[in-house]
Amino acid sequence: MGAAGFSACSKKEDLAGSPGLSQAVVVKTAPIQRITMQRQVDVSGTMISPDQARVSSEVAGVVREVLVELGHEVQPGEVLVRLEPRELEIALRRTESQLKQTEAQLSIDGVRTKEPPPDEQIAVVRTAIANRDDARAQLARTRMLMSQKLIAQADLDTVETRVKVTEAAYQTALETVQSLKAILQDRRAAVELAQKKLQDSVIKAPVGGAISERLVQVGEFISERTPVVTIVQMNPLKLRTAVQERHAELIWPDQPVQFRVESLPGKLFVGSVAFISPAVDQGTRTFPVEIIVDNRARQLKPGFFAKGVILTRKDENVLAVPEEAVSTLAGVSAVFVIQGGKARQQAVTIGARDGKLLEILSGLKGDEVLATSNLSQLATGVAVQAEPVSSAGAPGGDLAGGVAVRGEPGGRP
Repeated sequence: MGAAGFSACSKKEDLAGSPGLSQAVVVKTAPIQRITMQRQVDVSGTMISPDQARVSSEVAGVVREVLVELGHEVQPGEVLVRLEPRELEIALRRTESQLKQTEAQLSIDGVRTKEPPPDEQIAVVRTAIANRDDARAQLARTRMLMSQKLIAQADLDTVETRVKVTEAAYQTALETVQSLKAILQDRRAAVELAQKKLQDSVIKAPVGGAISERLVQVGEFISERTPVVTIVQMNPLKLRTAVQERHAELIWPDQPVQFRVESLPGKLFVGSVAFISPAVDQGTRTFPVEIIVDNRARQLKPGFFAKGVILTRKDENVLAVPEEAVSTLAGVSAVFVIQGGKARQQAVTIGARDGKLLEILSGLKGDEVLATSNLSQLATGVAVQAEPVSSAGAPGGDLAGGVAVRGEPGGRP
């Protein structure tokens, strides 16, 4: 099968025509097979979590409880950490008291009415209106007395001035009410913020997953935006890999993937192609691919290194021969066809491997019988004595249970 085989073949060709040296070579034979080949592309990469959250505290305070440990599974909304709420409760009561004060100024009782009544019904405006109306009435009476020359001009001037003052007070009251309404909205927002801060003293999981980091301890004072835990989603996981540029036309979404990880060498995992980058990295000449993997059994962990294959397509009726029927020298492969009791050397082009079978891309028709033993003693024209034809080795041995095709060209499955 190596260089020695070809050398021996050449010598045998020289001797084949010599009298007395044409003794038949006993060889085993095998027919060409037609099989189904599963095309696939080799991949390797790292398991990652599709969703990871570094949970931080939105308020400052002393840690009172930490309810999770490393590796614990949590659900969205589950309590992770509790902070001491005393200071936040006091702040809430203070803002609520300020809100009630403003509501009282606007004639809001907080139970039957939630919004301010019309301006004319608010106490400060009602007082200003009453003072204005009284001043106007007094002005009317003063003018009547003045027409009868019963009072002096100075008295009339005083009453007219009072009317102007009460009208200005009325305008001031209206402006005060508008200011109070703005303060009302501000203090309502302050109450909502204080309520939120009190609620935020109970830190909950924003997503489901497993605790990969526990970053605080009971009794520790933490400030706002201090990370407390890290949560990683465990199911599903992603296998992030990169595929060579030449295989770009072979990879499509939803293609099945089979792979193994080092920590569980006897376990075969499956997934499917989910996301394919539209761009090729100019440095590595590869394009990123992400594979979704079901991890309900929690056997896989983010960070695991995986090696496997993407199953691209199946080809039917593929010519295949046993590997022992092929000899290769300097990159050129050949087989010996047994025909009429003699051997004939035939160059072939080898494709993919399926267990102990090799795909034949060109050089054979498919009905030939090939020598599978003593190839080093054969050459074109050498007489052979064939043993009975035997079946070739069964396919198998790779992840897909079929051929290990290393990204052979082809169309979409």
